[in-house]
Amino acid sequence: MKIDRHGKAKILTPDEIERLFSEGLLSIRDQTLCAVMLYTACRVSECVTLKIKDVYDSKGRIRPELIIRKGNTKRKLATRTIPVLDDLRHYLKLYQPKHSQEQYLFPGRWGHGHLHSEYASLIFREGCKRVDIEGASTHSCRRTALTLMSNAGIPLRIIQEISGHRSLEQLQNYLEVEPSQVRGAIAALSMLTPPKDKGSKIDSVDWDNPKLSAE
Repeated sequence: MKIDRHGKAKILTPDEIERLFSEGLLSIRDQTLCAVMLYTACRVSECVTLKIKDVYDSKGRIRPELIIRKGNTKRKLATRTIPVLDDLRHYLKLYQPKHSQEQYLFPGRWGHGHLHSEYASLIFREGCKRVDIEGASTHSCRRTALTLMSNAGIPLRIIQEISGHRSLEQLQNYLEVEPSQVRGAIAALSMLTPPKDKGSKIDSVDWDNPKLSAE
């Protein structure tokens, strides 16, 4: 868990997510900002550099897929397209992005440039603080989304396509193993326990007179 910005960002529970969006984040912009990160598993830097046209078409309709452009990704590896869930669509419908010269989805102060990653991180941390969520950062959205997909049995190669990680090894560092999963894995070893009280022919052999016992 992150303490003073050190350590891994915590995985958010459904209850924490509900509290964060209903009480912690105070504006539709802030809710939409965090919803994009949570429901696309994108990085905060990728989120704040989205353009309006990456999310809405020329008529203002929400696209079926959100576009994360190659130039805005961490290592500029590839453009990613992420299907827009109904949960995210809800916030995108309510959000009215302010049109600026550069047409960023989340414009910066006075409409210049885009919202800075550090300011987006501050918005998230302040929201978590209001509802008493400790150890979370914007990375929590990404880790939560990727871990939920992994726990749902989605193959890692498909999750990698969504996350944009360069390797499966990097992706695995994001995934959280829950204590219940460890207990379940150990419980599976019970199949190794020999059967009890079933008896066997060899148990009934009279070794002093093996022929008689066998009959």
